[in-house]
Amino acid sequence: MGTYAAVVLAGGAARRMGGVDKPALPVGGQPMRDRVLAAVTDATPRVLVGAADAVPAGVLVVREDPPGGGPVAAAAAGLALLDADTSLVALLAADLPLLTRAAIGDLLNHLDRETPDTEPTGDRSAPAAPAHGGSAPAAPAHGGSAPASPAHGGLASASPAHGGLAPASPAHGGLAPAAPAHGGLASSPRSGGDGERRPDGVCFVDGDGRRQSLCGVWRVAALRAAVDRLTVERGGSLAGAPVRALLAGLVVREVAWGGEGPPPWFDCDTDEDVRRAEEWAR
Repeated sequence: MGTYAAVVLAGGAARRMGGVDKPALPVGGQPMRDRVLAAVTDATPRVLVGAADAVPAGVLVVREDPPGGGPVAAAAAGLALLDADTSLVALLAADLPLLTRAAIGDLLNHLDRETPDTEPTGDRSAPAAPAHGGSAPAAPAHGGSAPASPAHGGLASASPAHGGLAPASPAHGGLAPAAPAHGGLASSPRSGGDGERRPDGVCFVDGDGRRQSLCGVWRVAALRAAVDRLTVERGGSLAGAPVRALLAGLVVREVAWGGEGPPPWFDCDTDEDVRRAEEWAR
């Protein structure tokens, strides 16, 4: 896939954890935000959006406008630091302590592979059904129950593997689902040079089919266009805008994690989530 950038969003209020600097909390002896940054060591540049006393060498730090303005405002601040010729960016929450380089590579590979005739746009509301009528255990999101598979084992998922069209109930930033018109899969006229559809981005979905939008890789041009559109729609301010609104209309490829170990999209919204991540990181 070539060079990509990374923007890590670390400006959340962590209200469910008493307003602590959540990305600075240690997991496996390392701040969560540093673990996320370590998963994208080959990204150029790496941008951390939020307050930080110390960051790894070479990481750029910027604040969203206004500070605490939410994930879309933070994404816009990070995108503003990327060069005009940067084509891909990993857009990541800073509370993903189990994220790995292998998981990022999986996303990059899925964005580059051949696309099916139809990709979903925006968000979808129905949970994913297991393939072939079988049942599959669900992996947690936002403090849910632990995955049915043990740590360091394979993770079973209700979402189809390898970028299948899994319905999503988004996470991070209150992403309310939007059902496609007429009950079918939403589609888009975007296509690549060979006439096939070209996704604007790719992100993981959890075992319940919930889209993890802030654990994904996106085309910078598509995100910048979405930021410009949403800025106009909201009268010039992105403060408080949901990620759902930013991604509305974008062609998104959804990927179920099929690798070994815990789910890379597991985010820490509560103290219990941090304890669970600590156990996995041992």
